[in-house]
Amino acid sequence: MPKMSASEAFVETLVAYGVKDVFGIVGSAYMDALDLFPTAGIRFIPTAHEQGAGHMADGYSRVSGRHGVCIAQNGPGITNFVTSTAAAYWAHSPVVVVTPETGSATMGLGGFQETEQLPIFSKITKYQAHVSKHPRMAELTARCFDMAMSERGPTQLNIPRDNFYGEADYEIAKPRKIARGPGADADLDEAADLLAKAKFPVIVSGGGVIFSDGVKECVALAEQLSAPVVNSYLHNDSFPAKHPLWCGPLGYQGSKAGMKLIAEADVVLALGTRLGPFGTLPQHGLDYWPKNAKIIQVDSDHRMLGLVKQISVGIVGDAKEAAKALAYRLANRKLAAAANADERKKKIKAEKDAWEKELDSWTHEKDGWSLDIAKGSPYMHPRQMLRELEKAMPANAMVSTDIGNICSVSNSYLRFNQPNSMFAAMSFGNCGYALPAVIGAKVAASDRPAIAYVGDGAWGMSFAEILTCVREDIPVTAVVFHNKQWGAEKKNQVDFYDTRFLGVNLKNPSWAEVARSLGAEGVTIDKLGDVGEALDKACDAQKKGKTTVVEVMVTQELGDPFRRDALKYPKRVLDKYKHTDVKAPA
Repeated sequence: MPKMSASEAFVETLVAYGVKDVFGIVGSAYMDALDLFPTAGIRFIPTAHEQGAGHMADGYSRVSGRHGVCIAQNGPGITNFVTSTAAAYWAHSPVVVVTPETGSATMGLGGFQETEQLPIFSKITKYQAHVSKHPRMAELTARCFDMAMSERGPTQLNIPRDNFYGEADYEIAKPRKIARGPGADADLDEAADLLAKAKFPVIVSGGGVIFSDGVKECVALAEQLSAPVVNSYLHNDSFPAKHPLWCGPLGYQGSKAGMKLIAEADVVLALGTRLGPFGTLPQHGLDYWPKNAKIIQVDSDHRMLGLVKQISVGIVGDAKEAAKALAYRLANRKLAAAANADERKKKIKAEKDAWEKELDSWTHEKDGWSLDIAKGSPYMHPRQMLRELEKAMPANAMVSTDIGNICSVSNSYLRFNQPNSMFAAMSFGNCGYALPAVIGAKVAASDRPAIAYVGDGAWGMSFAEILTCVREDIPVTAVVFHNKQWGAEKKNQVDFYDTRFLGVNLKNPSWAEVARSLGAEGVTIDKLGDVGEALDKACDAQKKGKTTVVEVMVTQELGDPFRRDALKYPKRVLDKYKHTDVKAPA
C-alpha cells in the first residue's frame, strides 16, 4: 500500500481499470487530478457542453464494451450531466459519472456553484459513492467502476473538491470480473421443453445479446430451431441482417414482416430483453404481440422478468450463456419445429420480400396533411432519402439516431451485420443525443465510419459539438434532416389539434454553412440522386480526418405519431375554448 496523494490514487485507479479517454469540461474542482492525466496516458477530451460529454461516454462504452467516463465542474457542470446520465441508465451503458462537489467544509452555506449532487442522480444511476474522506478515494473509485459493469448502467462518484488533496496509504484495486451463468437448471429445462414442442418458435434478440457478446450463440439457436428472429426496439444490430432468419425490428416504424411472423408464434423466446412497452406497442395498424403464445424471457435482472408482458418461464441469466444452455438441451431432442421448417422458411422469405417491396413503393407518406404539404415541394421525400442512405451505408458503419419523426422512421431502413453498430437514446428519448454519442463511438473505434442521423430541431441542441470534432480531430459524419419543424410533435398537432401549430415550426440557417464556419465540411443535398454519393464522400473524408455535415433538404410530410394511445381528442368545457374542440374521426 504505497503512500500517494488522493489525486494520484484517483488517477491510478482509472489506469488500473483501463481508462484511456475521459470526456468533460475543465473545472477547478478536479484540476489537481486533471494535471496528472497526460502522464498517466489518459486523454482528456474537452467538449462544448457537459451533456455532450455524457453522451460521448455513453457511445464510447457501447462500442468498446468498456467504461465510458465523464467529469465536470461542481454545481452547474454536474447538473448538465443529468439528461445524458438518464439516457445511459435506460441504455444500460456502463458510464462512470465523476461529480466533483463543493468543498466539504462549506457544504450547506450556499457557496459558489453549490448544490446537493447525490439526490439529483439517485434515480438514474445504478450505484452512488461519496468520498467523505480522502483516504477512501481509491476504494470508492474502484467500486463505482465495478458496479457500473456488474449492474450494467451508470454510476456516480461524488468527490468534495477538498478530497482530491491529502496523502494516505492506498491500495489500488484490480477490476473485479463477474462471470454470469445461464440461469437455473429447472428454468432452462422448462424453457427447453417449450421450445422442443413449439411448432412456430420466434426469437426476440435484445440488447442483452449484444452486451453479452452473444450474437453468434443466438444465431446458432435460431438455426437449430429454424426460428425467425426479430430485433428488440432500437437494437437493430442484435442479429445480422444478412441472415435468412432475420426479420427486422419490432416497435415504432419496425418491420411488418417481423410483426406478422411473431403474431403467429406459439412460443416466443425473449433473449436479453425487458420487452419494454414502447417496443411492443401496435404499429402499422398491427396489434402483433401474440395473445396465446408461451413467453420465455431471459434477463440478467430478475426485476425485469414478467414486468411488461406475462411470461410462462423466466430465466435469470446471461443471454449468451442461456442461448448456449438451451441449444445444448435441444441438441438431441426431437423438435416439433423440424417438421415444418421448410414451410416456415418459405413464409419468412415471403413476408420479408413483401415488406421490402412495400418499402420500395412507399416513396412518400399518404395521409392528407403529408400529401398536401409535399405537393409542389422541390425537396426530397424523407422515405426515399432514407432508402438511399441505406443503400450507400458502409458495411461496418456505426449509426446513432436522435429522437424525432424522420429519425424514428429510419428504424425501417437501418440494418446491420455486426453488433455495437446502432445507438439511440432508447426509452429516455432525449433530443441532442446522436451527434455526441457517435463522437464517443468514434473515439472508441476510430477505424469505423461514424454517422449520426439528426433532425433539424435536435440539431439545434447539439451542433456545437462539431467544435469538439474539429478541435480534437475526431472525424464523424452528421446527416441533418432539414424540414424546418419539430416533426414528432407537429404530427400530434396535425392529428389531434386540427393543424393548429404552436411551437413546432422552425426557422433555420443553412446548417452546411454553419458547419463550414465551425471548421468542418458542409454540403447541402436536395436531389435524391446525390444522397448516396454525399454519404460516400463524407465517410471517406473521415479517413482524412474531416468531419462533414450533410444537410438533406426534405419535405414536411410526417410519419405516424409515436403513440396514438397517449393522446386524446380535446374536449373543452369553458365557452371561450369551445372553438378548439376536435371530434374524433368516425
